[in-house]
Amino acid sequence: MRKLIIQIPCFNEADSLPTALAALPREVEGFDCVEWLVVDDGSSDDTSAVARAHGVDHIARHVTNLGLAAAFMTGLQSALQAGANVVVNTDADNQYDARDIPALVKPIIDGEALMVIGARPINDIADFSKTKRLLQKLGSWTVRMVSDTDIEDAPSGMRAIHRDAAVRLFVFNNYTYTLETIIQGGRSNIPVRSVPVRTNPAMRESRLVKSIPSYIYRSVVTIVRVFLVYRPLRAFGVVAVVLGSLGLLLGLRYLFYAWLGEGAGHIQSVIVMAMLLAGAGLALLGGFVGDLIAANRRLLQDMRARLLLDQLERAETENASLASAKAGQKAL
Repeated sequence: MRKLIIQIPCFNEADSLPTALAALPREVEGFDCVEWLVVDDGSSDDTSAVARAHGVDHIARHVTNLGLAAAFMTGLQSALQAGANVVVNTDADNQYDARDIPALVKPIIDGEALMVIGARPINDIADFSKTKRLLQKLGSWTVRMVSDTDIEDAPSGMRAIHRDAAVRLFVFNNYTYTLETIIQGGRSNIPVRSVPVRTNPAMRESRLVKSIPSYIYRSVVTIVRVFLVYRPLRAFGVVAVVLGSLGLLLGLRYLFYAWLGEGAGHIQSVIVMAMLLAGAGLALLGGFVGDLIAANRRLLQDMRARLLLDQLERAETENASLASAKAGQKAL
């Protein structure tokens, strides 16, 4: 049986969750079964109770609030354990139009992709300020550069993920999962595609964007961290080139004055040059070490993916055997 599970990470979403759930489909072409999963990320309101009252099939709950990235990963793992072949992630504030879920999963059904990102019409969303639009585009550009994918709206939370891709994902960033999962997909040779999706009017203020300065700071930190974690050799290489170039310029400056017979008055240039070249050497060494760590991380991700797939396949076999045994007992 081909199963689709739609997951919704939630934190104190008792008011908006009914609207989001009311829009979700129970039938999607290409699947025999569509189920819903809510991840209650330590809510202090009645989020879990509201989910049960509205027919949610699976509820996973954190005792305390762990953040959006942790909630996303919990949902992904819970969906896989529940037998999902494809997982669709969407928001509890009904930001994304659920009518686009069939279009979102179509590239996966057609075998064109294992991960699909819903691209919002950023320029047409009235709730987005110019600064936020700029940061959204900057984040998407960064992800395209690092991941070698062609994703228009990397920060989008509406996405569909095939089981074979889901087992390979693990988010290290505790702020958001959106950028990192695409980068992991691209770096792991997972086919990633983008399809346009519509949005609904905002029901509340964004939980991630508490203020523009805070959003800018966290976005910049996330982007820098992405480069350092996934492209360490390139990131540290740029630093090494900048420091080395400055050091060489100072060295040439000293040689020029030494040629004029005034070298004694410019010894400080030699000292600063030595410091800059030493810094360049350390940066380059850091890049090589980071690259080795990145290679080791990819190896661990592959091992984790194989282990998870083995566990899921073993569970499916056991469930099929139990179902067959029960059917045999009823026949007797």
